Amino acid sequence: MRSESYRVCLIEDDQILGEALSDRLEVEGFACDWFESGGEARTALGRKRYDVAISDIRLPDESGEELFTALRAGGEPLPPFIFITGFGAVEAAVRLLKLGAEDYLTKPFDVGALIDKVRALCVKSRPHLAGEPTLGISRAMRALEAMLPQIAGSAATVLVTGESGVGKEEVARALHRCADTARKQPFVAVNCGALTESLLEAELFGHEKGAFTGAVREKKGYFEQAHGGTLFLDEIGDMPPAMQVKLLRVIQERQIQRVGGESPIPVRLRLVCATHQDLKKMVEQGTFREDLYYRIHVIHLHVPPLRERKEDILWLAERFLDRSAAERGEPRRSLHRLAEKPLLDYPWPGNIRELKHVLDRALILTNKAVLSAEDLFEETPPALDEVDPRQLAGYLAAAEKAFIERALRRNARRIAETAADLGISRKNLWEKMRRHGIGQSGG
Repeated sequence: MRSESYRVCLIEDDQILGEALSDRLEVEGFACDWFESGGEARTALGRKRYDVAISDIRLPDESGEELFTALRAGGEPLPPFIFITGFGAVEAAVRLLKLGAEDYLTKPFDVGALIDKVRALCVKSRPHLAGEPTLGISRAMRALEAMLPQIAGSAATVLVTGESGVGKEEVARALHRCADTARKQPFVAVNCGALTESLLEAELFGHEKGAFTGAVREKKGYFEQAHGGTLFLDEIGDMPPAMQVKLLRVIQERQIQRVGGESPIPVRLRLVCATHQDLKKMVEQGTFREDLYYRIHVIHLHVPPLRERKEDILWLAERFLDRSAAERGEPRRSLHRLAEKPLLDYPWPGNIRELKHVLDRALILTNKAVLSAEDLFEETPPALDEVDPRQLAGYLAAAEKAFIERALRRNARRIAETAADLGISRKNLWEKMRRHGIGQSGG
């Protein structure tokens, strides 16, 4: 991210805090102008464009509230304002939010969280300067995306891990795009859990004409289809033991043999595997081959769940709204400011996939140009900070159960369609239903 082009206006009269924040912003790559009074800042804001303004509510010549109100009254475009407040000035901060301020932080605050918020606002206002992040704007996803060009220069097998719906395939696609020949070469994605054991070998390696009943002509398998490009094997943990042996041989020899075929066929591709399961634990339990585990675990990329990278939630929501408007050929809808907090507070057990479902549902069921919290959620979810930490696991489980039940209703309780909708295997769906006490015929 070329954040040196982003400019921050810092308004803080506390010498220690002001110097610390100014130095940290500069270290993070932002250009920072630090002012110790509202008057100085007001002049600078009228002359120069800033991407974000950070202001203490208590200033020596006027309050942050007075400064913000005066600037808004002037009618000139303002950057997003983040206010810093002591406990006693929270009411003023809330009033500022109602006037249009972006956010406020209460002292003492997490400087890292402030930096992430500043970066997110900068990218939102001028995304072209950020190098167009494709995976997310959170620290974790920016770090992951920054690794991909280096990995792309290697032929090593990559293992992507993370919960269902976090975007593991998007990571694989981003890695594929980093290759010099990506535009000309194929990207082939396969969900191993969605194929039956009897079909898996023929689908992966292809078959010759007459190899079995129904094989009326020869067919290239996914490995051949991905030759020269990238093959993404999702839910590798669901691969049957017999197929694990055959996959290991292919990785070692870099050639496949079609079902019913006699001659080996060389394949040259990048193999990216993904799973939401703990493969190391599966190795210990004897359900996943240890030698295969080490073959696919050469480079490991972990994608954190959405609830652990909240900065990405609104960024992703905006991208979905952009994409939906383009696909539907309709005017772009937007999120009401008061709809943002419920989105940020919800734990998203289905991760990015669930976020997309929520937005798709709202776009279908309402024609409003601005989506409210009520449009997004059938019931407004409780905020995570209102939940007893000792009960968080139960809250997440309840949210996942509700998510699965909604998907079952949406797909007329058909297991295969629901599993595909959720992006998990039928086996995994059955396990989750059994764990949550969900019956196939009713919730």
